[in-house]
Amino acid sequence: MPKMMLLVIDSFGIGAMDDCAAYIPSDCNANTYKHIREEKQYELDIPKMYEMGLGTLVDGRPVPENAYGYSKLAHHGADTYLGHQEIAGSCPKKSYKRLMKDIHAQLKQALEEKGYKVTYPIDSCPILLVDNAVVVGDNLESEVGNIINVTADFKKMPFNKVKKLGEVIRANVDTTRVIAFGGPYTSIDHILSCVKEKNKGQWGVDTPKAKVYGEGYDVYHMGYGVEINKQFPMIAAKHGLKVYRLGKTADVLHGEGPAEPIVNTTQLLKKVDEAYQKEKNDAAFLVNVQETDLAGHAENVDWYCELLNETDQWLQKFIPKLAEDDILIIMADHGNDPTIGHSNHTREYVPIMVVGKKVKKVNIGMRETMSDVGATFCEFFHLPATAEGVSFLQEIIEE
Repeated sequence: MPKMMLLVIDSFGIGAMDDCAAYIPSDCNANTYKHIREEKQYELDIPKMYEMGLGTLVDGRPVPENAYGYSKLAHHGADTYLGHQEIAGSCPKKSYKRLMKDIHAQLKQALEEKGYKVTYPIDSCPILLVDNAVVVGDNLESEVGNIINVTADFKKMPFNKVKKLGEVIRANVDTTRVIAFGGPYTSIDHILSCVKEKNKGQWGVDTPKAKVYGEGYDVYHMGYGVEINKQFPMIAAKHGLKVYRLGKTADVLHGEGPAEPIVNTTQLLKKVDEAYQKEKNDAAFLVNVQETDLAGHAENVDWYCELLNETDQWLQKFIPKLAEDDILIIMADHGNDPTIGHSNHTREYVPIMVVGKKVKKVNIGMRETMSDVGATFCEFFHLPATAEGVSFLQEIIEE
């Protein structure tokens, strides 16, 4: 039975996009791969990826024996969550920065119109308390104004109802993301005790201190303008196709089926190999190597280099195991150049390398959106099309 795998090497960009100046002018010299290679020229050892297309894309080397190309980021900025929504087939809309101090009144009115009881639990503070169970406030971990958090005590409101509350908020705010989450081993009183002002006018819950994470924790991400039900994983779930989400995809992509948010690269790749060999039916595997992103955030070139080497060595062993009809797509979701002088993502083009016994030698060119990957997955499994994206399946398969 055919299988198809997506392996996202998180943050592995190959050069700043042409529109970078309009988004992050300081990143216009970013090139995650090339700069790591320059700093670690004697240690970086990734011959498999180099021969599968990196050498061609970056150095003008001869065309590889497989399909290859690269893609723009169609979403605004450079973000792991938004990037994966785009890859899955639904590109987020342009969002805006909002703080609760500016939008609390309209949110309160919208929630009350839906029948929720909404109060201000802290004097002179713009956060909302909903049904004495959930705190709505600014996300304190993201860039200021990008995300609204919906932090719940599951003993007071179960997760399925927290999700519905989050969807009401999502419909009434145009921030990048709304995140609904919580746990059963905290309390609303403790959550409220962890409310603080991180930056001037930015009020929210210090979630690590609020004890929402751990056993029983659950989370639901909602991107602005994202059509979740028209993304590959949800289309697959509706039609009974098994989809594995391993690594960070378990956190940032919606779907059903096996989901394990493994961070450690060694453990992740071992799990992927085991699950792939064990699965005998049609199945898709959506995998994200997250530690490369963490190395970029840490501005740790040595660590990033080690992770790339490990991933390449794994690929050398794994690719020969692909069955006759199997396809593996290797790509990134944005950049995170650890040499650029800051720890944030960088807006870069991303490589696309496609291998399989029936994959031909072809350049699929520059894709206008990473959604083409989700569209390709749908065509491979004979599923309805994603919201966005153009499949490149017919371009890469030998007739």
